[in-house]
Amino acid sequence: MPNYLIAFNDEWVPEQTTDELHSKSEASHALLEEMRTAGVFVFADGGIDASTALCSVVSKDGRPVFTDGPFAETKEHLGGFTVVEVPDDDAARYWAGRLAVALDWPQEVHRFPSELAEIIDRRLQESE
Repeated sequence: MPNYLIAFNDEWVPEQTTDELHSKSEASHALLEEMRTAGVFVFADGGIDASTALCSVVSKDGRPVFTDGPFAETKEHLGGFTVVEVPDDDAARYWAGRLAVALDWPQEVHRFPSELAEIIDRRLQESE
């Protein structure tokens, strides 16, 4: 089954009071538990914002070059994410919709190209 990333950017979230954040946390944890029970939950993390940016890295002359914090050009940064393993796009949309409603924040869905990776892996193994 393919994996899907359901994520939101921190900039999409309006200012929240402590009580609102507590309520959203309870709602999202309840939904994550529902995902676990359904057997679709893989991994999740939240509370990521500009303050959590450790560094940026680019390749220069074949070597990594690190700078503190995010790229200056970055307009958006990840706010939180959930990875689910579900049979198809419709199931991923279902869980993303549930998260959007539970948090009242926009969500974005990406399908990991797992099938393509499996094909490449098989071809590499066949060529060895």
